[in-house]
Amino acid sequence: MLSSVAEEMGATLERVSFSPNIKERRDCSCAVFNREGVLAAQAAHIPVHLGAMEFLMRKWLADGPPIDAGRAYITNDPYFAGTHLPDISVIMAVPGLGFVAARAHHSDIGGETPGSFSPVDDIRREGMLIEPQELTSSLIQRICERCRGPQERRSDLDAQVSAVRTGAVRLHAISAQLQCGFDEAVDQCVSYSRALTEQAINKLPAGTYSATERLEDIQCGNLCVSITITNDAMTLDFSGTDPQANIGINATEAVTRSACYYVVRCSTQDAPTNGGCWMPVNVIAPSGSLVNATYPAPVVAGNTETSQRIVDVILQALPGELPACSQGTMNNVAFGGDGWAYYETIAGGAGAGPNGPGVSGIHSHMTNTRNTPIEALQIDAPLRIEQYEIRRGSGGGGRHDGGDGVVRAYEALEDGITCSLMTERRKVGPPGRLGGRAGLPGRNVLVREGQETLLPAKGTALLLRGDIVRIETPGGGGWGE
Repeated sequence: MLSSVAEEMGATLERVSFSPNIKERRDCSCAVFNREGVLAAQAAHIPVHLGAMEFLMRKWLADGPPIDAGRAYITNDPYFAGTHLPDISVIMAVPGLGFVAARAHHSDIGGETPGSFSPVDDIRREGMLIEPQELTSSLIQRICERCRGPQERRSDLDAQVSAVRTGAVRLHAISAQLQCGFDEAVDQCVSYSRALTEQAINKLPAGTYSATERLEDIQCGNLCVSITITNDAMTLDFSGTDPQANIGINATEAVTRSACYYVVRCSTQDAPTNGGCWMPVNVIAPSGSLVNATYPAPVVAGNTETSQRIVDVILQALPGELPACSQGTMNNVAFGGDGWAYYETIAGGAGAGPNGPGVSGIHSHMTNTRNTPIEALQIDAPLRIEQYEIRRGSGGGGRHDGGDGVVRAYEALEDGITCSLMTERRKVGPPGRLGGRAGLPGRNVLVREGQETLLPAKGTALLLRGDIVRIETPGGGGWGE
């Protein structure tokens, strides 16, 4: 019953929002909390928002301004238990019960380039940082004045407010039907999920396991994890991970926790999603590192790229017949010009597993957004999709083959369009498991007057009318010999 509140909030947000990023891709999450900030229920939305939502709620109750009933509050502060600047959270109190929250990725937040997704060296260049505060009409006006597509920003913020209002009404209605009361119902759900998670961890062989992965395009990009399993608890220690970088691939602590919780959550598929799922999980993320950035480190792709690679390194460390690595990137692409911005992520190949091949052309792990329909993109932006198909043969071979990536090509329909790319797995493809072969790495290509130029994994390009940007996403790793 509690999850239905979050699901209805999500449905309201998707129906009322204006941007394709929320309406079509559904890059948003909604959740319900008790009065202590414990996650009571969350809809089946974005995994990278999973634990981060509760992390924010607890931080707000400890250090944020009071939340008065009937009023909406807002923040996108990555260093206040947030993820990255485009993810704006709106919170509302439900008197006598708890809180409801709606988080949505906005297509622009006023960064140096359209889409606010460029590889800059300081978060102040990534866009507008909104500290925790009440969402007033004057604040909405300031946000809209700062961002490209101001009416779209206003409409999406209005949609988030509508979502939390829906949640508040529905939570009151649901709680009135609970024979045991809301607080006891939440306690029961949390205890149940915790017990199932402890059982799942207890099935893993006790011991300490470690692995190292490396982020691309930076000199110091090592992600190190040591996982200790003792009875029904798990500790994930990222000591040894390299210091934060001067490009926006730094993850906040909230993002790192979400990646850890996600992997554990995958082993307890029958457990309701609530705060009990990660009570047996301890995360150690050194401050000032790639997995726990401090101000003013840029973090825009830590939420998308580094989160995926954290999942990769955890899966490689854990023992057993687990799946091979999936594409390991969200393939962030942002376009924009005078007064407009468009952003999306692109699907790729999923890693194969012991029970079968990986899925092709799917958003995996820390994102489960949908693919933006071609028609929606072409209505919203001066772009044309020139090619969109499965990248055949890009999945790694093995007893079970990894899933194939996709090819998605955008044609600029006017001069002066800025294209920003933040991608990973362009040098080394996702590794296989237990003898399976790696998937092919991705490629970013600019086609101008028939001539192809390889674009960097992270960078910006100014497009002319007729230019084509072609993104070839990685395939998943194969499983078994």
